[in-house]
Amino acid sequence: RDAFLLKMRSKRENLSSRKIWSRRSSILPEFVDCFVQIYNGKTFVRCKITEGKVGHKFGEFASARKRKPSRTYIGPGRKGKR
Repeated sequence: RDAFLLKMRSKRENLSSRKIWSRRSSILPEFVDCFVQIYNGKTFVRCKITEGKVGHKFGEFASARKRKPSRTYIGPGRKGKR
């Protein structure tokens, strides 16, 4: 556990949309039904903490990678010309 999380859980009113930079920290039961903003390296991702997320890490719920779009339509392109 990180020390700042222990300080945060005592002040429950400040937990609404609280910013968290530490993705490695475990989610405590005191955070249930609160919204937190988890830093993914670029922006903050808003996340609601539910009972199923207790014990996991904050970083699991804020993806740090961009999703590649499915390439169903590639476009006209160049046919045979290089």
